[in-house]
Amino acid sequence: MFSDIGALELVALVVLAVLVFGPEKLPKVIQDVSRFIRKVRDFSDSAKEDIRSELGPEFKDFEFEDLNPKTFLRKQLEGNEDLKELKDLRGSFDLKKEMNDVADAVHGRETAPAAVGGTSRAEGHGGGSAAAGTPDLLKKQDKPDTGERPPYDSDAT
Repeated sequence: MFSDIGALELVALVVLAVLVFGPEKLPKVIQDVSRFIRKVRDFSDSAKEDIRSELGPEFKDFEFEDLNPKTFLRKQLEGNEDLKELKDLRGSFDLKKEMNDVADAVHGRETAPAAVGGTSRAEGHGGGSAAAGTPDLLKKQDKPDTGERPPYDSDAT
């Protein structure tokens, strides 16, 4: 319940409690608060037991923490074979390479084969020049000439 309270914060709360209630009334206030917390816990435990008894024996493994959607999904997905296949598929997917392939297809360029060093076109494309007549998508574009109109992107406006 108080796992996120540090030592300095706890000392500040004690000093504040002494100032507000005074040293004479503080033990009585602590007893009243602890008695109230105990009653709330007993009430919640009895409510949980009533719900479990009303649900019947088929819900004997029911945990109230499962009502939290994150906990429920995590419990349902544990050991699921489809989830393992999705993780393998996700690990084999190279987004940068796929995006470059799509850009090449849109601009009508052919995909270049892998370079001699074993690097793909996307990886070995940093400092080299692009093929004649095709812009280098990874290189910062220069300012257009004075007579040339700047590129227009209808999605950006």
